[in-house]
Amino acid sequence: MTSENEDYIYDEASGEWRPASELAERAAAQTEVHDASGNLLADGDSVVLIKDLKVKGAGQTLKQGTVIRSIRLTDNPEEIDCRHDAIKGLVLRTEFVRKR
Repeated sequence: MTSENEDYIYDEASGEWRPASELAERAAAQTEVHDASGNLLADGDSVVLIKDLKVKGAGQTLKQGTVIRSIRLTDNPEEIDCRHDAIKGLVLRTEFVRKR
């Protein structure tokens, strides 16, 4: 139930004006990021690659079992920002990693 004094925000997805609290709850639920096994990921977690990945533009292959430390979540729940010793600005899809 919403009060009369609550702020409303235009929801482009539905084309309707929605209470701000409702959209905030929906956004919080959508920002959960899961690895290939379904484990919840968070900023700073370490992950392990579950398959060999060819890195475009780097001419390298990251081998299965490679540990990636200090991941950062992105706006896209299917991608994470990573740092690797040999590759700067690495973005991995969550379907290829498992939480360590």
